[in-house]
Amino acid sequence: MSTPKIPWLVFYTKSRHEKKVRDVLVRRGFDVFLPMQKVFRQWSDRKKKVEVPLFNSYIFVKIPYHRAEEVLQVPGVAWAIRYNDKPAELQPKEYETIVRFIETGLLIEDLPADSIEVGEQVEVMDGPLKGLIGQVEGKGSGKFIVVLQALGRAMRVEVKPLVVRKV
Repeated sequence: MSTPKIPWLVFYTKSRHEKKVRDVLVRRGFDVFLPMQKVFRQWSDRKKKVEVPLFNSYIFVKIPYHRAEEVLQVPGVAWAIRYNDKPAELQPKEYETIVRFIETGLLIEDLPADSIEVGEQVEVMDGPLKGLIGQVEGKGSGKFIVVLQALGRAMRVEVKPLVVRKV
């Protein structure tokens, strides 16, 4: 008899609480995945390389469904993401893609947007959303707001111009 597969469940944290939540969950013995990326941040007087979560306010915990309530009781966890009325899972292929992206050590630098305009179709060229095609819905703060179709739902995500191209 095979042992049941334990999924990576997806949780939403309060803004900028990802690392604190990860630390509490690890201390409590949970298997936690918080993908981080290195980015350049520009301040008025300097430019610095910093490590930030790949997905703002998202954290992944490898647990059976019936233990999700334990995670929800951790301060800083806002709610469990749901899909089709069940806790959302990070699929193994998605997990592998994220790990591969992190292992590349790719450093992301904010660059000015080129000639991509609102309403145009773009393809995500790198990162965990690689290969998805969406429509630019807006621009702001050096990022595009792109609507992507995945998992039978529309997602509105902020994407850096560096990782998209016109289709």
